[in-house]
Order: sequence, then structure tokens, then C-alpha cells
Amino acid sequence: MNVTTPASGPADRRVATLVMACLGVFVAYLPVTTVAVSLPAVQSALGATTAQLSWVQDAFVLPMAAFILTAGVVGDVHGRKKVFQAGLLFSAAGAAVALAAQSVQVLWVGQALAGLGAATLLPTTLALISHAVPDHRERGKFIGLWATSLMAALAVGPIVAGVILDHFAWRWIYLLAIPVSLLATVFAARLLTDSRAPYERRLDWPGQITATVAVTALVYGVIEGGADSFTAPKVLAALAVAVVSGVAFVLAERRSDSPMLDLALFRSPAFTATTLVAMITFLGLIGFFFLLSLYFGLVQQLDTLQAAWRMLVVTACAILVGGPVGRLMHRVSARVLITGGLLVVAASLFSLVGVDADTSFVGLAWRLAPLGLGLGAVMTPMTATAVASVPHHLAGMAAAGNNAFRQLGGALGPAVLGALLTTRALDSFPGHLADAGLTGAAQERIVTAADHGGLGAVAGLDLGADTGRAMGAVGDAFLDGLRLCLTVAGSLTLLAAVVALVLLRRPRSAGTGHTQVAASGRTGGAAPDEAAAVATVTAHRSSAGQQPGGTTR
Repeated sequence: MNVTTPASGPADRRVATLVMACLGVFVAYLPVTTVAVSLPAVQSALGATTAQLSWVQDAFVLPMAAFILTAGVVGDVHGRKKVFQAGLLFSAAGAAVALAAQSVQVLWVGQALAGLGAATLLPTTLALISHAVPDHRERGKFIGLWATSLMAALAVGPIVAGVILDHFAWRWIYLLAIPVSLLATVFAARLLTDSRAPYERRLDWPGQITATVAVTALVYGVIEGGADSFTAPKVLAALAVAVVSGVAFVLAERRSDSPMLDLALFRSPAFTATTLVAMITFLGLIGFFFLLSLYFGLVQQLDTLQAAWRMLVVTACAILVGGPVGRLMHRVSARVLITGGLLVVAASLFSLVGVDADTSFVGLAWRLAPLGLGLGAVMTPMTATAVASVPHHLAGMAAAGNNAFRQLGGALGPAVLGALLTTRALDSFPGHLADAGLTGAAQERIVTAADHGGLGAVAGLDLGADTGRAMGAVGDAFLDGLRLCLTVAGSLTLLAAVVALVLLRRPRSAGTGHTQVAASGRTGGAAPDEAAAVATVTAHRSSAGQQPGGTTR
């Protein structure tokens, strides 16, 4: 049953839920860009290779992708308020471990704990909003503010890191998350109303195990393939495990009487489209932030705060657009907003191919601003459509599923683009050294260092008078890799735009006869797209001998 809230009425409960949900998603996403802009400092302090730096990012994002679905189920079964508080405590614990880290391996552990906290917070915050605001039109406004808080975390992170790194060691970037998480935990106990799924759910261990193995093996294979070779035995084995585990996950979910992710949700074109768009968009977004931080550090030789102001152009523009887009959602179709936003993002990414080591702040800003504007146009309708495209009692599962694929894309972003960057940059590096007049033994020494420790390792060599020429070659090689990555990211964004254009069509009526009766009876006046999804999921559950109904607890 619901836990009694001290709030005086429904409006107060909705506001309290919104505040806590926004604070939760802010805590969840704060480490993303905070760590991204600090990677050069981390690499210098801990002597990490490029592949190890990729794992610093992925140690956080990977648990987000692997455990989001489970967190959604645990919240449905045991209460979302409790899971929300647990997520905040995991975030605080992860920040504390990272704060004390003396090696990159311990940093991975801290990042993983924080990622587990984020995995717990993301589906829970959306499920809390869906429970507090059942009307899908009003819910869209709340989700718009939720998405704005997400982008605000991405915006604040670089500034916080820049100010701290100007005065203190890199590890202090983790300090802010600890008191914020602990205070939010205390306030949640007072302000939040607990809720559970309106139908019986159980933990789906076969689905959880196979999903975790599949995601971990896939990301590991991509990272190690980029650092070594995609024909290496360990890489081939990891990719094979990913494929087998992915197939096993699908089979387990089809047979489960309480699936972690009901595959019938994908019969809704809107849910399928927004899920694919979320995965592709975050693959490019998180991967782009990873590459951009390295570009500012390795190529432009900027300090963290200077890099932060440049990255703020993206997130500030996204926040600026987020509010108006939330209000436009009831006048302009999600198809137009999402497709148009993705096309703007793709144009921005392609325009960034023209940057070089001497590109000015203004030269970067006019390329980065459209990226933020496009993302701002995509984030809110993408999330709101995913939740509204399924019946209300499945909103929590839809939110968890959408977030899971979003974070899978986020985990693959640094891995895929990092692998492309490393491969292309190392291939062209000897040629750029030769162009700079470094040949023979000097070139061999520099190339060997780059092969073993990444391009950043060259900065640690004592090259005397050759240092300037060597670092110029590093910058040129990096730009070769960056341009390839931007081309790939832009192409993937165009693919996402096509997916949105094709699948996000205006919903039709739910049907006639028994189908329409079943839909309207289970939604209690849901929107047409929700009603159609209810009929689809109801039919699927009935064929599996499941009961989709139930009363709200």
C-alpha cells in the first residue's frame, strides 16, 4: 500500500515528487561531464592509458545500462521510494570511493558504484512521476522539467570540475555528490509517497543475468578490440558471449511470466522508435563528450575550466530549448520535434569535422550551439513519448526499458568512438611525425610509447627540442581520428532521424469490437496510443497465461 505523505493535497504531492525526481536525475548524471572534462588530469595523475580512460567512463555507464531494468522491477515490487533512496546512497558511496582512489582500478570501483546508483535513480524517478501524474498531457510537462534537470547536470558538471581542478587535485570533483545525495535521501523520506506496480511482478533473475552478461561482454569486446585488435581471441570470445547472452535474454523474456522487459512493448511503433533513437543519440552524445574533452586537453592544450566553458555551450542551449519544447509537445507532433532535432544535431556534428588545433572559441561555439539546440528538442519528447506510448500500468517498465537502451548507447559511445579514434590516430601518427621531421630512432621511440600508452603518453616523454614537433604530430593524428568519429556519429544521428520519421506516426484509433473494449477498460480513458498499446500487451499476456490487471496499491 502507499505510504502516507505529509503533503496536504494532490498538487503538493505532484510538486514534491517533481522536485525529488529532478534532484535524483541531477545526482545521477552529474558524474558524466564532471569526469569527462577531468580525464586529462586523471590520466596525468594516475598514468592511465586511453583504453583505461575509456573504462573510467564505462565503469560508470555500464552498470547504468545493465541494472536499470532490474532497478525498475525492484521498485515495482518493493516500493519506488525505497529504491530511490537506495540509489542516492549508492551514488554517495561511489563518490566516496572515487574520492579516496589512489589508482585507476579503485577509481573504476567508485565509478561502478555511482553508476549503480544512477541505474537505480533513472527508472525510479520517471516511475514516481508517472504514478503521481497519471494524465499523459500533464505528465509531459513534468517530464520536460525532468529532462531539463538531466541537461542541467551535464551543464554544471564541467564548471564544477574546472573550478575544483584550478585549486585542488582531480579527486575532489567527487565531493559535491556526497552531501547532495545524503540530503536528498533525508528529504525523500519526508516528501515522497511510496508506490508499487498495479499488478504483481517478481524479480526476473534469468533476464537480469543474461542482460548483464550481454552488455558487459559487448562493451568489453569493443573497448579491447579498439585498444588491441578485433581479431584477438579475447575480443572474439567477448563478442560471441555478447551475442549468445543477447539471444538467451530474448528467450528468457519471452518465456517469463513476469518479464523484466515485456517484449510486447516493442509492438508499439512509438516505443520502438524512441528506444532506438535514445540508444543511438546517447551513443553519439556520451562518446562525443569523451572525445571533446580529449580534444581540448591534447590538441588545444586548454585547462579544465577553459574546456568547461566551451562544453557549456552545448548544455546551456539544450536547457534553453527544453522548456519551450515541453510546451510545444501538445501543438507539434513528437515526430516533427524529434526528427527535426536530430537533423540539427547531425548538421552540427558534420560541421565540427572542420575544426583544427587553432579553432577559436567563436569558431567552436557556432558549431556546438546547434548541437545543444537539437538535443534540447529531442530529449523531452523522446522520453515523454516512450512513457505515453504504453498503458499507464506499464509506464515504469517503459521508462526503465527506454533508459536501459539509452545507457547502453551511452556505454558504447566512449567504447566505439574511442576505438575508432585510437585506430585511426595511431595509423596516421607515423606519417605526421615524418612530416614534422621526426624519423628513425626518434620516431620509433615516440610511436612505441603511443602504441602502448595512447597518444597522451607522448607528453610524458623527455624529447627535448623535439617536444613541440612531436606534440604537433599528436594533435594532427588526433584530429584525423576525431574527424572519423564525428562523421560516424553524424551518420548514426541521421539514421536515428530516419527511424523517428518512419516509426513515429500519428496514432490511430485502438480498434473496434473486443479489442477496443479491452483497451478502454484497462486504461480508464487513456490516450489512443496508450489504448492501442494496452490491447497489444493484453493480448500478449493473455496468450502467455498472465494477468495484466490489478488495482493500484
